[in-house]
Amino acid sequence: MAVVAAAGLAASFTGTPAGAADRTAPLPASGFNEPAAVQAETALTARTAAALGIAAGEKLHPRGVVKDPDGTEFVHYDRTYNGLKVVGGDLIIKRKGATIAGVTYNRGAKNIGVASTKPTLTQAAALSKGAKAAEFKATSTKGALIVFAATGKPVLAYEVVTTGVKADQTPSVLHTFVDARSGAVLAQDDEIKTGTGNSMYSGTVFIGTSGSFTMSDPTRGGSHTTDLNGATSGTGTTFTDPDDTWGSGTTANRQTAGVDAHFGAQLTWDYYKNVHGRSGIFNNGQGARSRVHYGNAYVNAFWDGTQMTYGDGAGNARPLTSIDVAGHEMSHGVTEATADLNYFGDAGGLNESTSDIFGTAVEFSANNSSDPGDYLIGEKININGNGTPLRYMDKPSKDGRSYDCWSSAVSGADPHYSSGPLNHWFYLASEGTGSKVIGGVTHASTACNGATITPVGRDVAAKVWYRTLTTKLTSGSTYRDAREGAINSAKELYGPDSAQCKGIEAAFSAISVPAGAAACGGTEPEPPTGTNRLLNPGFESGAVNWTGTTGVITNSTSKPARTGSYKAWLQGNGRSSTENLGQSVAIPATATAASLSFWIRIDTAETTASTVYDTVKVQIVDGATTTTLGTLSNLNKSSSYVQKTFSVTQYKGKTVTVRFVGQEDASLQTSFVIDDVSLVAG
Repeated sequence: MAVVAAAGLAASFTGTPAGAADRTAPLPASGFNEPAAVQAETALTARTAAALGIAAGEKLHPRGVVKDPDGTEFVHYDRTYNGLKVVGGDLIIKRKGATIAGVTYNRGAKNIGVASTKPTLTQAAALSKGAKAAEFKATSTKGALIVFAATGKPVLAYEVVTTGVKADQTPSVLHTFVDARSGAVLAQDDEIKTGTGNSMYSGTVFIGTSGSFTMSDPTRGGSHTTDLNGATSGTGTTFTDPDDTWGSGTTANRQTAGVDAHFGAQLTWDYYKNVHGRSGIFNNGQGARSRVHYGNAYVNAFWDGTQMTYGDGAGNARPLTSIDVAGHEMSHGVTEATADLNYFGDAGGLNESTSDIFGTAVEFSANNSSDPGDYLIGEKININGNGTPLRYMDKPSKDGRSYDCWSSAVSGADPHYSSGPLNHWFYLASEGTGSKVIGGVTHASTACNGATITPVGRDVAAKVWYRTLTTKLTSGSTYRDAREGAINSAKELYGPDSAQCKGIEAAFSAISVPAGAAACGGTEPEPPTGTNRLLNPGFESGAVNWTGTTGVITNSTSKPARTGSYKAWLQGNGRSSTENLGQSVAIPATATAASLSFWIRIDTAETTASTVYDTVKVQIVDGATTTTLGTLSNLNKSSSYVQKTFSVTQYKGKTVTVRFVGQEDASLQTSFVIDDVSLVAG
């Protein structure tokens, strides 16, 4: 282990892997080996596609696999359509053995086809549009046809990649998505996100080296750091040293930048391996390849395809970063290999915050006395020139731009600022409300809903978010999806009635993310067992024993039943209407507990992530009194059946009616499909 004097400097705070231009290519990018689990999935894609009923012309491309100790697998797939990459066409399957137990489509988009793959707009016109949208002088512009399904209905588009240097001398590799018919700019995403700042020291650190003192670490998958020697691409030459003492803490010594890149890779590898069992950024056992480029105004470091840019744009190259920045940047690679979150809309904020969360976790894990753990981002690099950090997780709005609380306005903000609510969630879940000193820094946080939040601890919050990222989220996930995913992850890790689950849930309420279908504790009891008191509970006898709107109980093949052929299909009309279904049932006075349970699948043409348009209410009618046990809406869309359970113990000794009431507005359908209803009392 080599001893080095490490300096830290401002850096890019977001990085996008270099493979972003070809996200359907098997990960990892940049020549890294595929994890064995991904290789195995590649051989199963045809069988998986058939099981899912993937349409003709579509092809699955496995991106990553997470496997639970019990053998359950969560597999992320990208898709192509007639050979075209589909941006936003990703999905996750949950599988146990050969059985697919569930599937989550990004933004609920099972179908990603377009009417025609022939563009109206010429490629030359699209390239011109992209170059103009870049607002800087391009050194190169290239583009390709894709299907763009990231924000709603799939459309044929061009992905235009414009490379150049901005007016402030920061480099840019800008992806502009241009509608191939109308020419409208649909979205933009820059691979390189840069910042400026002033240097500072992180103290003396140890880095892994090997052989006759080469900057290569055999204990961490062969992580190695190379000097590009002025080039901006290629592999470079691995740094070497005659005495295993590296760098000087200044830019006068070229090794100094290598030290910081290597040290950051080392700390991040250790964190993911020791805490989450992840072997490297791409979970393939291969270490990080860090490449360092010195230019006139910048020093660039590339980590597993993630680029960081250091400097002030005025010819003052200042390499090296603080620990949280290093962990932040490399975590973008983990995000790409798993959820592959977009860098626009709500997903952009979730992407950026994910790197803040794990950058912070790496900083705490490193336990470096010169840079102790706290909930400030980039506090050591003095990016603002006045001693303030880049971001504050305890109160994000302290930077003057970030959001503390979620609202529909968040999705339109720059990802650095729309990251605020999730950063705030992580702090509240980790440390709670109130004031405390952490890492020598005073932190103080309040909940958006005025609640007092009891923390579950940083380690719990990080583990819950890692599972959410790797098993629940897709490229276009929203804050509502994040809440659903995190609560379900907490249930899986700690149990539905655990303090950890309730704390995770409370922290999401504390940042104003509305409740959805997922809930902890007594809100959603365990599904009932025993004799079902409802008759014809799976609807296999047709409309027998049930009353309500004619035609609701159906064996139509347009919507799948959970079991058998029949189910209850409420709404799906695409017009203003109300439909209902009910059955009378007696609950014995001797019952000590009674539960109502059913399975529901919701698909919708509504594209909103925040507005309720169509609903189904679960009700108990007791004489003249109607009580709504719960309400589901177009916001609770699900590509597979989800079980819901409610306590009805309070109705023991009574004969009541179990009723489902669906209501739809004037346009865009939402289908509420219900199957296998049970009411058990014992």
